[in-house]
Amino acid sequence: MPTTVMWFRRDLRLGDHPALLAAAEQGDVVPLFVLDDALWTPAGVPRQQFLLQSLRALDTDLREHGPGLVVRRGRPEEVVAAVVEEAGACAVHISEDFGPYGHARDDRVRDALGEDVPLVATGSPYAVSPGRVTTQQGETYKVFTPFSRAWAEHGWRAPAESDPSQVTWRSVRSEDLPKEPQGDADLPEAGEEAALQRWRDFLDEREHYDDERDQLGKQSTSGMSPYLRWGAIHPRTLLADLGPDDASLRSEIAWREFYAAALWAWPHAAREYLKPEYARMPYVTGNKRKARFEAWCEGRTGFPVVDAAMRELLATGLMHNRARMVVASFLVKDLKIEWTWGARHFMRHLVDGDLASNQLNWQWVGGSGLDAAPYFRIFNPTKQGEKFDPDGHYVRRWVPELADVEGRAVHTPWTLSTGVPEGYPEPIVDHKAERESALEAYQELRTPR
Repeated sequence: MPTTVMWFRRDLRLGDHPALLAAAEQGDVVPLFVLDDALWTPAGVPRQQFLLQSLRALDTDLREHGPGLVVRRGRPEEVVAAVVEEAGACAVHISEDFGPYGHARDDRVRDALGEDVPLVATGSPYAVSPGRVTTQQGETYKVFTPFSRAWAEHGWRAPAESDPSQVTWRSVRSEDLPKEPQGDADLPEAGEEAALQRWRDFLDEREHYDDERDQLGKQSTSGMSPYLRWGAIHPRTLLADLGPDDASLRSEIAWREFYAAALWAWPHAAREYLKPEYARMPYVTGNKRKARFEAWCEGRTGFPVVDAAMRELLATGLMHNRARMVVASFLVKDLKIEWTWGARHFMRHLVDGDLASNQLNWQWVGGSGLDAAPYFRIFNPTKQGEKFDPDGHYVRRWVPELADVEGRAVHTPWTLSTGVPEGYPEPIVDHKAERESALEAYQELRTPR
């Protein structure tokens, strides 16, 4: 039988895996992961930890059927070509990567392999690959609602029935994974089985999802984002289990695919303003920016729901989606710090940090993203806390300095007759004044010159 290489990237699983199916149909399979320093080095400790744990889980699953995962470190175009030569492989199989870096990397690998060894892309990390759903004019959607309708009408395939026990696995020399860095974050369990178990648990508990998914103090979200990010489970697997009453969760998956399609169409949006005029926004600089940004990162702004969310990120590598919008708005519109700073911090710490969703959500909050009129959307962090953490459980959990403050007053500790509790800071800015100045700045940008 000929030999193929299955190059794992954002698809760290063995089930529901079209690329693995294609590799196994062509011949024996060498399972490969390339530790790419271009992606490894910028990642923060929680992301590095979760990736390594995911790879160890994949290796364990592979060893139930044969040799384990082949790990090599280096430039993918050099490593993949070397593995092909060592294994005598006739093809390399991948799930297609639509990210700016991944797409360029795959072009380099394709060139390095030459015409005799094809790089075969089958499937992607999405139910519907970017570029498939377009307007009647063949353009990329800029508004979510019509995209989601077209996406649902387009539909998606059923989960692929890949069976690792039916694959003939081969191996070549493998390197050891790096030593796991030491961190304090309490991360979710990694791997395909953990993803499937979490999904089964959620399906049994999802009765109150629609009503409670925005409540910060309740564990009502699916918890699937880390597993989708690293491909321990495919969105098609989730969609196959959803019924007519699961519109809200289906919509969350559609948002992920909307942003992936947008980044595919406008790859510069990963680093640059989608609406370039917003780069003229007046931001703070120098020592003021440094002090404000450090306070935000550490959860020391004096706004309880912001501080709780930022401390949750440091403690778990995750953050509730509602809280992400609140802290992003606060950084850009209250602290007057450019969205790129926050996006970079998130991508270092979030174990579910997905480039498309992260960057384009930050752009949406900052006003420069895919939205008809976002300039007036400025979240009031106090009101957001009172609405989505009415009992204060979320704040008390993550901000122990406020644990003894009763009721809704936990969201306004500066109003207590005894003063702000010891060890907790006064508000770093005046939200009302910062809101007004942000609106003035946004309105000036919208005024024709």
